[in-house]
Amino acid sequence: MPLVQGCRHELEVTVPAETVEQETERVVTKIRNRARIPGFRPGKAPTSMVRVRFAEEIRREVIDTLIPRHLFEQLETEGLRPVGDPSVSDVSLEPGAPLSFKAEFEVLPQFELKEYRGLRVEYHEQEASEEEITEALERIREKHAVYRNLDPRPLADGDTAVLRLASVEAPPGVGPIQRDEVHATMGGSDTLPEFSAALRGLSPGEGARLEVNYPKDYSEPKLAGQRVVYQADVLGLRSKELPELNDELAKDEGDFQNLEELRERVRAEIELAKRQEAQREAKSKLVDALVDTHDFPLPEGLVERQTNANIERGLRVMAQHGIDVAGLKMDWNKLQETEQPRTIREIKAGLILDRIAAEEHIRATSEEVDRQVQLYARQNSQPVAAARAKLAEQGALNRMGAQIRYDKTLQFLFEQARKE
Repeated sequence: MPLVQGCRHELEVTVPAETVEQETERVVTKIRNRARIPGFRPGKAPTSMVRVRFAEEIRREVIDTLIPRHLFEQLETEGLRPVGDPSVSDVSLEPGAPLSFKAEFEVLPQFELKEYRGLRVEYHEQEASEEEITEALERIREKHAVYRNLDPRPLADGDTAVLRLASVEAPPGVGPIQRDEVHATMGGSDTLPEFSAALRGLSPGEGARLEVNYPKDYSEPKLAGQRVVYQADVLGLRSKELPELNDELAKDEGDFQNLEELRERVRAEIELAKRQEAQREAKSKLVDALVDTHDFPLPEGLVERQTNANIERGLRVMAQHGIDVAGLKMDWNKLQETEQPRTIREIKAGLILDRIAAEEHIRATSEEVDRQVQLYARQNSQPVAAARAKLAEQGALNRMGAQIRYDKTLQFLFEQARKE
């Protein structure tokens, strides 16, 4: 029987002496057939001589072959599934004696599944307001805007300047920045105040040095919260002409007969987004409630590996946004300490939902996986067969199936919940 300490198990395994001898004979024969021993042709040296001359190699190969095989058999017998690779110790193998060893490993926890149907959750779907619809229609007008060149004159509020930007000072991981054609509307809501203040009154052909302190919630992550000094040169002056909000604009935007059809589509899209966001929030609260009501240990190794994986994923995202991660001064231990609580809840949520899925016989169908493969193929401009082969090679098909199962289980919980 295994020794159990929370999620940590220890097995003591003994391989019978006769099994050890059979494996030893196999290894001796293999080495004898290839060994070059002075005075003997390959395969003709006495077995006793091979056993003595290659004793350490024989012992090592016997151990390397028998330990994994018999450890796996013992794990199957005990019904145990290790998380990570077992640690083997106390290996004992003497001539004519059994092989014995210890294996320590962690397993996923067994826990009692609490009630998960009919959980209370706050949920409210909101309708699209007229203000939101108006803002969305204005964005459509902006998308169809036409820019016209103007004769040179000093920039004033409302003018759209064409700029060339080059960073003069920028923190590590942010600069250098070089942008040859940038549009900035003086005094506009989408233009940082520092640009309007520094460039107002300048004419094409002139430039200025300006300091920009980007807000922490700036849309471009690598610039958020950073200070950058630019040299900004005014290349030209343009006016922005917005189209009328009418039936013609609706037809230009898509398959709409008139403005009212476009307005209704905008309303439906806003309300769909609100409904999806409300459901996401409700599902998140349901998962939090389940995690809070289930108390069980987790394998330390799994928590550590997943914590590190989450940190590394975050760093990759930062790098994809142009941040020089290597130039950042990071305390890895502090990062782990900060990330670990979230990781623990994430792992517990996954285990709980996996149990619920098993209880409710929720699974990903082949048709659902196929749809995801087809979507991936379209997004990457690949033939479906080639995309499927690539995903299978990467092990991504299984991950797709697991994600579908997870999402379906969340939807089941939401449908069963008492919404307040």
